[in-house]
Amino acid sequence: MEERYQAAPGFTVVSGGQTGADRAGLDWAIAHGLRHGGWCPSGRTCEDGVVPDKYALQETPGSGYLQRTKWNVRDSDATLIFTLDEQLDGGSARTAKIAVKLGQPWLHVRPGVNPKYVASFLALHHVKTLNVAGKRASVAPGIEELVHVVLSQSVHV
Repeated sequence: MEERYQAAPGFTVVSGGQTGADRAGLDWAIAHGLRHGGWCPSGRTCEDGVVPDKYALQETPGSGYLQRTKWNVRDSDATLIFTLDEQLDGGSARTAKIAVKLGQPWLHVRPGVNPKYVASFLALHHVKTLNVAGKRASVAPGIEELVHVVLSQSVHV
């Protein structure tokens, strides 16, 4: 049996509600009976229109993505950035830069990253509120499966 991070009572997954990695993190939390939340842009803007109401997200004052990214990083204990590529770019790279600027731990998770490594990262930072970020569905088909598999193999609830 693989070693997994033991989620403490009240463990919460937050994200911005974008398609792809963000929603996969929220869906994983919901499926496992965990709390979820986070910040999304005013109007619940996302690439497929509007973030569905089933996601318990708060709206930022502005409609841009940058503020919600900053606030989700700020309000979490650590951020996992999911991509299908070796290098971060675009909004994923911006998320990492924000985490560094705010002094918040972050980890780039991509295919091939051992879930034990993710579990160790979560344990090292005593994560109670986890920000799940990364690529949107339109640029990373299949990212949702990576998020579900890695979280399921890394976190014991």
